[in-house]
Amino acid sequence: MASSEIARYLDTGNGRVALDPEGYLVELSEWTPAVAEALAAEEGRELTAEHWEVLEVIRRFYERYEASPAMRPLVKAVGQALGPEKGRSLHLMKLFPDSPAKVAARLAGLPKPANCL
Repeated sequence: MASSEIARYLDTGNGRVALDPEGYLVELSEWTPAVAEALAAEEGRELTAEHWEVLEVIRRFYERYEASPAMRPLVKAVGQALGPEKGRSLHLMKLFPDSPAKVAARLAGLPKPANCL
């Protein structure tokens, strides 16, 4: 990604990481749990064990398919990994209001899902 596409830097306490104009990591390899915590804190979120479960699922999805899941595939992947109660849109909306697929991907250090506006 060209340096002109860097919108700002996020201070993680252990250094800085570059973010694109939409707040996604420029370099996916720079993601750490501390980066996720710093991104969440910027939004006034505190990551709970339930958030981390979903972030782990979405990162495994990306490793397997080399793409961030849109909402439907995210719901399916979470349901398969964590059970039907957690694999529901309502559960994901509670954890990641607004757009669960976009917010979870951003916090997980992944690119924005292709089908999300």
